[in-house]
Amino acid sequence: MRALVQRVTMAKVSANGQLLGTIGPGLVVFVGVANEDSEEDSVYLVNKIVNLRIFSDDSDKFNYSSLEINSQLMIVSQFTLHANTRKGRRLSFTEAASPENAKPLFHKMVEMFINSGLDTVIGKFKEHMIVEIHNDGPVTIMLESSDRHRYRKT
Repeated sequence: MRALVQRVTMAKVSANGQLLGTIGPGLVVFVGVANEDSEEDSVYLVNKIVNLRIFSDDSDKFNYSSLEINSQLMIVSQFTLHANTRKGRRLSFTEAASPENAKPLFHKMVEMFINSGLDTVIGKFKEHMIVEIHNDGPVTIMLESSDRHRYRKT
């Protein structure tokens, strides 16, 4: 599972000409579910994201998490995070989970974000959306749930 996290001053998402929600300041989280992903991947990423020290203190150091400053979240499903571009010019999405497999994991993740107590706006799963983002910094972080299996140097 992949999550592209952007720190924003403001963001809004709409689908089919209807505004789904607005946030700010906070994080926009684009989520891509892969074929082999499980609920463990969702748990790992949600915990990582809400505790990620991505907000600046008075000295401009990243010292605060979303939970510490009570930021808002916008969660948007984005299967294109698993686009394979290694061969040719046409994108391949064979690594992305099918909508039938991705939807329950995405909604489980959304449920966990909501249960964190943070104000959460959700995009529409499997819909064409317009996402307006005012990236703050700019700060953009790519997270992968597979990182939890990698050796960490101490």
